[in-house]
Amino acid sequence: MLGWGYPPNITGGLDVHVGELFSGLRDDLGVDATLVLPAEFAPDDEPGIEPVETGEGDVADRVDRLSDRFAELAPDHDVIHTHDWFGYGPGRQAARASDATWVSSFHSLASDRNINPPTREVETERRLANAADTNIAVSELVREDIRELYGADSRVVYNGFSTPTFSGKDVREDLGIDGEMVFFVGRHTDQKGISHLLYAMRKLRRPGVTLVVGGSGHQTDQLKRFVELLGIEERVEFVGYVPEAELGDYYAAADAFVSPSYAEPFGITITEALESGTQVVATRAGVAEVLPDGCLVEVEVDSESIVDGIATALDREQPPEYERREWSEVAEDTLAVYEDVA
Repeated sequence: MLGWGYPPNITGGLDVHVGELFSGLRDDLGVDATLVLPAEFAPDDEPGIEPVETGEGDVADRVDRLSDRFAELAPDHDVIHTHDWFGYGPGRQAARASDATWVSSFHSLASDRNINPPTREVETERRLANAADTNIAVSELVREDIRELYGADSRVVYNGFSTPTFSGKDVREDLGIDGEMVFFVGRHTDQKGISHLLYAMRKLRRPGVTLVVGGSGHQTDQLKRFVELLGIEERVEFVGYVPEAELGDYYAAADAFVSPSYAEPFGITITEALESGTQVVATRAGVAEVLPDGCLVEVEVDSESIVDGIATALDREQPPEYERREWSEVAEDTLAVYEDVA
């Protein structure tokens, strides 16, 4: 398997998935598994992990340096498994160097991550979707997009639900919040729809509600300026990067978590909020496919809709009810794909 990060050295939901999947295959299902990672993200004490020095340069250059080692290992394995667009080069090289079956997982598409997706990423995804022996999508939503955009089919294996870590930090006291709290955490990019959430806070006719914005990105300064222009500085707190050890404290402190994304292929942050017993307001997300109707307060990427959603969530008295999907099920479902296609 080829990954990028591994808990606790993670950069996003894909790394959480790879970590849970790899350890589940290795420890619970007895699969002889090897995981190739950039050395800087590889933990020291995990068996089966193959760290590779990737040096300097952009992601594409560093991925190229992973390819040789990935291809060297491929002949000793029945399956090679890559994740997202960066797996195309290494997967192609490993497939040519071996008789292994190539499985490619799509956690998101370039069009999910960017308003105007880079042509290079789009074309790489197109080649990848049609070159791999089998594709896996994390939701029917992603499967539909792969078919529509790239003319390729895939099998759906949903993500598991992630429980965040709780440190006991009193978020409300630290931030001086006495009233109701709404929380967002994620990358500060166009696709996350944060500006619509901020505008919703301007329109929300409910005194004493504070929005806590976690995370960072290239839009952070613009978003802070937008808050000033809206005149809601007293209602919004930017807290920057939230350490993994404290993430659960923020979810649990909130009365509602809001996911206003234009595209959320699955939505691991949504599962983290649910696992913390927090109401969730969300635009279209793949995780809704495995949740009962009414579990999420579903909204559109529109400030008026988000206002209504926040009000509904804050008025709910009972915690959301749902059946948790375990990561062990993800490993079992993925192994079933391997056994079917290898």
